[in-house]
Amino acid sequence: MARVYFHIDLNAFFANAEILLDPSLKGKPVVVNGNTRRSVVSTASYEARKFGIHSAMPVSEAMHRCRELIVVNGHYSWYRELSEQFMSIVADYTDLIEQASIDECYADMTEEIAKYEKPLDLAWNIQHRILAETGIPCSIGVGPNMFLAKMASDMKKPMGITVLRRRDVAAKMWPLDISEMRGIGRKTLPLMEELNIRTIGDLARYPDPASLKPVFGKNTEEIIARANGYDTREIVSERDSKSMGISETLLEDITDYDELRGLIRLLSRKLSERLRKADKAGYRISLRICYYNFRNADRSLRANMPVWRADDLFVKAMELFDDNWDEGEAVRLIGISVSDFTSDAFTISQMNLFDEREEAKQEIKEVMADLNRQLGTKAFVKASSLLKEGSHES
Repeated sequence: MARVYFHIDLNAFFANAEILLDPSLKGKPVVVNGNTRRSVVSTASYEARKFGIHSAMPVSEAMHRCRELIVVNGHYSWYRELSEQFMSIVADYTDLIEQASIDECYADMTEEIAKYEKPLDLAWNIQHRILAETGIPCSIGVGPNMFLAKMASDMKKPMGITVLRRRDVAAKMWPLDISEMRGIGRKTLPLMEELNIRTIGDLARYPDPASLKPVFGKNTEEIIARANGYDTREIVSERDSKSMGISETLLEDITDYDELRGLIRLLSRKLSERLRKADKAGYRISLRICYYNFRNADRSLRANMPVWRADDLFVKAMELFDDNWDEGEAVRLIGISVSDFTSDAFTISQMNLFDEREEAKQEIKEVMADLNRQLGTKAFVKASSLLKEGSHES
């Protein structure tokens, strides 16, 4: 049976979430400012987008384009709460869900859609249920693979439902500007122009695919296949009991190495705690990097010994990150997982034999070092060290 994938995308999520908190913002040009040290637009309402304002634009430029612009500081805990409601609704229809970011997911609806006499009624029901229960509008793309579903969801916003079949690719997708193809990054666009590739169709029918290798590297064949409507990826569900993972979607796309490194350290600690509570340790460590243009890099390595401790997870995850991150490319999600769990009860029993207090002390040192490095100061020190200095002075 042919697979049926949905891509469900919450429309102008952060802006609409802020309107729920403050209804007076409705119908006005609004942007949400991120919670990092860089002052850029995380998302813009559709009213703000009419002025050419978009995500990742400096807030100062956005305000210059629209004098009536309202800038709101993001409420990330509120966004997370809405996101969890959204994902819970989708989970009522299928277990095969892959969350791509805080405001979008892929879902394999092959079995569920077969229950409907009119297949698109399923998409309509999900769309209106999400609106009724969260207050957030969404667009849904339907396709035979994940790439076409994603492209379809972008074609009609807000509150659109679009089907994109392989037979529709030439008519509906090929005429689109190459910048609208998921997987084509900002750095790649100038190279496409040099090769006279203006549309997705130009890429799909490029006469000399081998000459694209310097542009796309090892992903060349995969990207050309997607331009022709083919995608072999499958849903990666976090409910897989054979692995344990954790991911974080970012309020704004991040390009700063130290910020990304700090996030990986935080995720390593959280995952370590989950593994400890579950008495699990695994040999395989996997890292997912999701870029701003929804291109994913999934990499893994196998350790010589079962891994569960935070410092070991961090070292392995950073090894994967350093080897696979496209330096300077904006990241919107990072995920770490552990699999190939050991069944050796003796090995697992060793987890609690080390001195946890020493591990906690080491983690505190690492946190302070990260903060001082990111801020360029030495302001963060342990209170005990200040007390020692005071005792020497007295």
